Amino acid sequence: MARQEVHYEIFSRKGSKGGWTMFDVTRDRAGAIRLAEGLMADGQATGVKVVKETYNSETGDYLTLKIFEDGKNKSKTDAAAEDVPHALPCFKPDDLYSYHARATMARLLSDFLARNRITVTELIHRADALEKFEATGTLYQHAIQKIAVAQASSTTTPVQQIIKSLNELATKAIARVYRDTKREYFPAVKPGGFAALADKLADESDGAYVLNGAITRHLTPAKAWNEKLLLLLALMAEVPADGGGRALLLASVESIIAEILNGAAALHELIGESENLGAALTSLVELFLAKDIPDERSGLSALARHFSADELPAARTAIASRIMAELKSVRRLCPASLVDELKTLRRIANKLVLGQGKYLSHEDLIAAFTLRSKRLVTHDSVSAHLAEAAGPDDKLERLFLIEENIIGAENKRQLASFAVSLIASPAFEAHFSAAKIPALDRLRRLAELQARCLRSGFQDNQRGEIADSLDRIAADTEARAKLLESIEAKPAGPVEKTVALLRICGGGVLTQGRLSAKAHGLILRHLGQPGFLTSYVAHLTRSGEKPNPEIAVGGLIQSLESIGITPETGLKAIAA
Repeated sequence: MARQEVHYEIFSRKGSKGGWTMFDVTRDRAGAIRLAEGLMADGQATGVKVVKETYNSETGDYLTLKIFEDGKNKSKTDAAAEDVPHALPCFKPDDLYSYHARATMARLLSDFLARNRITVTELIHRADALEKFEATGTLYQHAIQKIAVAQASSTTTPVQQIIKSLNELATKAIARVYRDTKREYFPAVKPGGFAALADKLADESDGAYVLNGAITRHLTPAKAWNEKLLLLLALMAEVPADGGGRALLLASVESIIAEILNGAAALHELIGESENLGAALTSLVELFLAKDIPDERSGLSALARHFSADELPAARTAIASRIMAELKSVRRLCPASLVDELKTLRRIANKLVLGQGKYLSHEDLIAAFTLRSKRLVTHDSVSAHLAEAAGPDDKLERLFLIEENIIGAENKRQLASFAVSLIASPAFEAHFSAAKIPALDRLRRLAELQARCLRSGFQDNQRGEIADSLDRIAADTEARAKLLESIEAKPAGPVEKTVALLRICGGGVLTQGRLSAKAHGLILRHLGQPGFLTSYVAHLTRSGEKPNPEIAVGGLIQSLESIGITPETGLKAIAA
């Protein structure tokens, strides 16, 4: 049984002539409407609308319905017609074969087409398929009514009159196919004969209609999408080198392939069973990029070879559209694990960057990944991810992992707010105050977390706030443990103490800020002790080295520079 998933998309518009832009996606109907009302109340938009999207797991398609709209320039489209694109007026049966008419039928009849494994082009050229469609009764009339409502919203013609006209038009078109099928108007062509037929029909007024009928008849024995795709791709080898026949045959074959690839059910069958949406989407991306496809997916493998030769642009565009639709959907790539979700998202992003250009724009990719990133930084998603953490420090590291795999300044700002709250919590400070963990290990962990923060993509002010908070906790931890004080209390000379402090500073134990500054201050004080350089050379000699003063100073300056003390400051401090 098909499973349905529902989500609500909030769209906003700015300016009197601005286009609709997706603002957010949620599963909460009331929350979506409140958000839309809030955008209007705050003056962030001149128009808003909320669209309900119902996903059918069996077909992989979405049913769209507008449930709320407000603004200074409301759309004239009635809510009942929101789930169909505006249909162009049709006056004669031939109009039903236009691109826009076929696109409308593909959307309205997606379930019927998927169940019968046929495309729109096949439906409108096959008498047996039309007979089965007419027998559905309710589906047939429902499709007519939806188109009529869409047309009536932009005209003064009554809906009932449009329904009557469309019924008459559809009846004539169906009767035409019945008649042409009965009189064998669509020729039965064997493989190798389509080029000659295309050349013959190139100058005929109904050439496309007859050729599509012949191709449809050729595809009729195929019961699976893979078999049908292979038959179509085999016709590519018959496309004439030039002339009107080439254009006619190429257009017919490619349009049917594009119709197959636009159907989610067909793609699902062609790709095969996938562990999750992430795996299925990865397969789609590899197909789009014309990567090597496994031999068991013979249809897609053959299609990828045509893509690699930059052929079948309409079909490739269909794949690109499906990829973008899935990236913008609310379905998780890897529902069982946010970590796997992030890894999969990054892997897909890295692949798609290579394919941007003719079929995918950089702007569309950024918008899609920003929207999907937005859904990964919601309170529910982040909280569920942090709930699996072993401790407060692990929670912070998990936040950094999310940050590395999402894009969008606002998304990162939202994520940083979680980090700020986490570090400010009593549990976080208590974790690093625990005496059962060695102080050196606690300090090293804080330094690691601060380093992750400093190389993150958080906004400067938030990055600075998080880094400073970690440094403050580290300074308090060091003060209670008396780590630096214990070094100072040892009965050793300035050189030995300096060497010990340099080892700690260079060992990734101290955070940047007040704690490092404290250690640097102690080092500079020891450097300034009388006779330090002489004692330092002697220390190196005892260690097995025999440097002269210049070499000793050079090595010391390099060590100081590696922990953040400039050569100028170090040279001024060293006492001979």
